[in-house]
Amino acid sequence: MAISGISRIALVGNPNCGKTALFNQLTGSRQKVANYAGVTVERKEGRFTAPSGRAFKLLDLPGAYSLAATSPDEVVTRDICLGHFPGEELPDLIVCVADATNLRLHLRFVLEVKRLGRPMVLALNMMDAARKRGITIDREELQRQLGMDVIETVAIQHGGTKNLVAHIDQMQVGAPEPVAFESDDDLHTHVRKILAAAVTMPRATAVVDDAIDRWALHPVFGLMILAAVMFFIFQAVFSWAEPLMDGITQGVTFTGEWFASTLPDGLLRSLIVDGLFAGLGAVLVFLPQILILFLFILVLEESGYLPRAAFLLDRMMFKAGLTGRSFIPLLSSFACAIPGVMATRSIQDPRDRLTTILVAPLMTCSARLPVYTLLIAAFIPNTTVWNFFNLQGIVLFVLYLSGVTSALAVAWFIKRLRKDKSEHALLMELPSYRLPSPRNIAIGLWERAYIFLRRVTTIILSLTVLLWFLSTFPSPPDGATMPPIDYSLAGMLGRFIEPVFAPIGFNWQICIALIPGLAAREVAVAALGTVYAMSGSEDAVAAQLGPVIAAQWSLATALALLAWYVFAPQCLSTLAVIRRETNSWRVVAVSAGYLFGLAYLAAFLTYQIAKALT
Repeated sequence: MAISGISRIALVGNPNCGKTALFNQLTGSRQKVANYAGVTVERKEGRFTAPSGRAFKLLDLPGAYSLAATSPDEVVTRDICLGHFPGEELPDLIVCVADATNLRLHLRFVLEVKRLGRPMVLALNMMDAARKRGITIDREELQRQLGMDVIETVAIQHGGTKNLVAHIDQMQVGAPEPVAFESDDDLHTHVRKILAAAVTMPRATAVVDDAIDRWALHPVFGLMILAAVMFFIFQAVFSWAEPLMDGITQGVTFTGEWFASTLPDGLLRSLIVDGLFAGLGAVLVFLPQILILFLFILVLEESGYLPRAAFLLDRMMFKAGLTGRSFIPLLSSFACAIPGVMATRSIQDPRDRLTTILVAPLMTCSARLPVYTLLIAAFIPNTTVWNFFNLQGIVLFVLYLSGVTSALAVAWFIKRLRKDKSEHALLMELPSYRLPSPRNIAIGLWERAYIFLRRVTTIILSLTVLLWFLSTFPSPPDGATMPPIDYSLAGMLGRFIEPVFAPIGFNWQICIALIPGLAAREVAVAALGTVYAMSGSEDAVAAQLGPVIAAQWSLATALALLAWYVFAPQCLSTLAVIRRETNSWRVVAVSAGYLFGLAYLAAFLTYQIAKALT
């Protein structure tokens, strides 16, 4: 009996098979990202329309090496394919994506999916790369050996999914039939038989890959290349973003001045000018720098370099009590600690995973970047060192390097404390090098810009309004001589906790900014903008906050605040994710406690030393 009603399709495949690129090519901007109910695994769903006018829902399932699940990602993929996942419909069709240049690895997973007995198509992806390497694949013979339709695709090329869409549009899928179970040994034997019958490979790896890897994976030159790449990134974050930041600053300043001149004096004008524009504007200006940082991370990921960096750093991380598998979660934490903590699910050893979760917040996330940029621009001269390097970029690089060094030191200390001293070898796939897809990069940047803007308009907006309220009420008494904020709830709270932070050089304005900064680190900049605006410093303080603090703070205070934010206790969202990933409040308390202690100690030493020297 034939069934033609295909409307819901699931994409499955090993990591690095081009599955997400295929998903982006099919759905474009018609996609949404969320989490599956009850777990922290990411859920991506999109839509596409075939030439016939039929609409399809496409679900991009997490990458998996096997359906004998060893991680939450693989559990989700297996359960959805079987129809066992709560709240998810059973897909009408499974499209299994395989890398045509690495069928030896990927066909094993294809056979595992086949034995589920679901309607299935194999998308033979990266066919252009396979042809360049001289790999010959007999598609008809591969179809006969697998017992399923095989469609060639090139996910990074325009029109590279045309044949797949046309095939799905015309498919008549049969009722599911049970498939005989194969043992692991049988699967390996079956894969070798298929490869011998349908695939001819002149060599196991590409000549270009081998030539690049001789340098990129060299124990000395490879580390030098990685250090140079990271240094270049941080130089670009400052240099490339400056014109865009100036444009945003001018736009925020002009709009704020227009509202200030249009609205009558009163609470509404104060809320909009001193609250929203002073707070949100101070954070929005850093969007270009955050996107430039994400741009480089996406390019490194798309090019296939990130797994090599993990392999390269494995020896160093091994000595610190981690493995190379920790590199990608830690690198993800440069964007945000939340996906970094979630990415630790790929680490199978519970001990190594817990250590990585504890040190992930030490990576310099993009939320720290507004704070770093504000302080560096205000206190570090914008000069050229050795006729080439930007001094501000060098300082930013040192701050990022401090976070990495601290993470390795903490991991080493945890290794000394734990009872289990056994170690685990690193086994991971190194994908072929490839040119990043501009389409995938653009979609990735848009997603991250949307996430940042959503934080600006939700969390930061809410906290800015709350801080404005605390800074405005109660009103100053008759005959008051100090700025109104000194008489407000925020002023009282800042003065109350100021003695705790006085030894590290923080004034009461900084103390106020630290409190909402616990919800999201970048809120600290918005909070400073609101506090100084309410203190009557200057109009349009969003654009003028740097000069204001440069005039009122000492260099020692600025350096202490930079040191504080290298270790600053993570935002509440990160703590919530740590609780959800570990199911332990004890881990949350340990994480927040040791980070607060390190932050206070680093700020204290920095302030006292800088004060003595200056």
